[in-house]
Amino acid sequence: MTARMPDIAPTLTDTQVLEFCHRGYLILEGVVAPETNERVGEFIRAHPYAAGDGGEFEDDRLLAEEWFIKEVILNRQAAGAVRSLLGRQAALPTWMFNHRSTQPKPAQQWHRDGCSRYGHAVNHLQVFYYPQDTPRELGPTEVLPGSHFLFNLGSYMGHYGGISGTASTAAAAGTIFITAYPIWHRRGTSSAPGVRDMLKYLYWRMAPPRRDWIVEPDFNLDDLDNFENALYGGGVHPAKDQFHHWHDAARMFYWLAGKQDDFHNFLGTAAWPMGHPPRRQPGDFHTYPEQS
Repeated sequence: MTARMPDIAPTLTDTQVLEFCHRGYLILEGVVAPETNERVGEFIRAHPYAAGDGGEFEDDRLLAEEWFIKEVILNRQAAGAVRSLLGRQAALPTWMFNHRSTQPKPAQQWHRDGCSRYGHAVNHLQVFYYPQDTPRELGPTEVLPGSHFLFNLGSYMGHYGGISGTASTAAAAGTIFITAYPIWHRRGTSSAPGVRDMLKYLYWRMAPPRRDWIVEPDFNLDDLDNFENALYGGGVHPAKDQFHHWHDAARMFYWLAGKQDDFHNFLGTAAWPMGHPPRRQPGDFHTYPEQS
């Protein structure tokens, strides 16, 4: 039977969950202890991968180590964020892949991982962990903020090259970043010699979505200004239409809060989003009179 997450307290607030919906990723810098990072590095070096760069697909040897489960998979800050987004009793990773890369190298092609589905549901999370310092010179992963809502064929994505507005995940050892599974990403260009290890794994939802994170007293889901102001300040990637993106981010937030029906009731009525700039609809909009 797949192991489940124990009773770990959620760590994300309403605002942080909305930010995840908006950007599609969350970076937790340096949350794994230095001694654990060193132990992970020693374990990887003691168990070399026959495949060389890239490692072996679905290699789960570290997942059999109790210390690794405790210090990384159930790391309080990372697991608390996962708990916030996937709810109680989330299934723990069943496999792990080490994206080992010997530098220097050119940038990888943009891609989204296999079996990606686009939409507002968040039923699993893809997580990455750097056991060593990973500056830009070692080619950390780049992500395209907001691209978890941006559909494109994989054969087209690889032709884009440099894209304006991308975000680097360059970070200190012990950093974990959590992503919506379909986000666009790639290994960045590396310029310095060295080896970069990056462990990738997934957590899975095992409970219906509900607003089961840290609720902010002044965060009102029924307040138009609350969402409008929060998303206005966040910016939108040039590849995304701002009103479509706000609609997508809000819909994902309402889905995570278990309020899908409330979101649908807001569409085209007195609240946002309605497919055009907020606060511009006439009174009684979408309230049709009886036909005689």
